[in-house]
Amino acid sequence: MDRTFVMIKPDGVQRGLVGEIVSRFEKKGLKLVAAQFENLPEGRVTEQYQEHLAKPFFPSLKTYIMSGPCFLMVWEGRNVVAIARTLIGATNPQEAAPGTIRGDFGIDIGRNVIHGSDSPQSAAREIGIHFRQDDIVSFTRIDESIIYEY
Repeated sequence: MDRTFVMIKPDGVQRGLVGEIVSRFEKKGLKLVAAQFENLPEGRVTEQYQEHLAKPFFPSLKTYIMSGPCFLMVWEGRNVVAIARTLIGATNPQEAAPGTIRGDFGIDIGRNVIHGSDSPQSAAREIGIHFRQDDIVSFTRIDESIIYEY
């Protein structure tokens, strides 16, 4: 199975959306294999957003991500990166389709509720930033044939 990294940002946590968001991923059939609730330290925020370090919005992004707790998760499933990106919706909530997390809950591009890895390579890198291998719980559902055709 593939894995992806998903983070509910401080605005999503402050608005009480953690349960709703987790529920959407579970209802889709994805499997939560790791989660942690924390205030992110500056070093990990910088590592997480390394591709944005030179961009003019990075200082405000860093301040925002460090402004309150985030809920970090690792999800597992076939094609999980693409599935998660579809559930999450476009980066700009004003362009995100209704029914997506950002389309339903996002207000502003700078406060878009959630982050999800954009590729399997990014997922592996981001999971490695925030989770140790022994933080991830591997298990088989009672009957995964309910979700996947074998």
